[in-house]
Amino acid sequence: MFFETRGSGTPVLAIHGWTPDHRLMLGCLEPLFSRLPDPYRRLYPDLPGMGRTPAGEDIASSDDILAALDAFVTEHIGTEPFLVVGESYGGYMARALARLRRPQVRGLALICPIGVAVEHAERTVPPHAILHAEPGAETGADPDFLEMAVVRTHETRRRYEAEIQPGVQAADLDAMARIRKRWTLSTPPESGPAFDRPTLILAGRQDQVTGYQDQYELLPHYPRATYAVLDMAGHNLQIEQPALFDALMTDWLARTAQP
Repeated sequence: MFFETRGSGTPVLAIHGWTPDHRLMLGCLEPLFSRLPDPYRRLYPDLPGMGRTPAGEDIASSDDILAALDAFVTEHIGTEPFLVVGESYGGYMARALARLRRPQVRGLALICPIGVAVEHAERTVPPHAILHAEPGAETGADPDFLEMAVVRTHETRRRYEAEIQPGVQAADLDAMARIRKRWTLSTPPESGPAFDRPTLILAGRQDQVTGYQDQYELLPHYPRATYAVLDMAGHNLQIEQPALFDALMTDWLARTAQP
């Protein structure tokens, strides 16, 4: 798996969502980590079939992607305790990885994650809403940006074009279609004992992709979870509400650092 890394210290594995690549996570997390005094080693992989990681015929399901992530941890983190951050589908994978490596994962942060309903048709989601638009920000914008953006400003468009759009354009659509046929994990992430380490679940009140209600049902499995639903935030919550994102992530990191 292709990946980029920054810093040194406690490992933080950042898992992007379905179709984008590592640039999504790098773009929202590096500004935060660059301001923190505590050392963290951030690892930003591209999932198979996305970014610069190929997906051969042996990658044909979400189980295969989870296995690739588990092998990545073995190779690049080993037995060291680490933190996991996942966005959307990456949040689904992050929860599954926390199940597989429960004694080793010291904290879990989920950004607009898939909730209890994996398939789109089964999710409870609000209708798309546009709550703020700056003049000129929509002109000539990518249709995917317009379809998802709740806050349409020059800054959210710039970040979408820098952090999300390149990964979308680089994705191997044939491989992803193959994986999509076996998208649901054979073992649900919430199987087994509750995950009792510091957790953060961030949801956008206007998120039309994963919504905000299905994540609430995850809470019994995460007894140390902060669950925050942010207004004026869609599926790209991290670029539409960056100040709140940074504040809640900083609080989560502080909780994971406590004995």
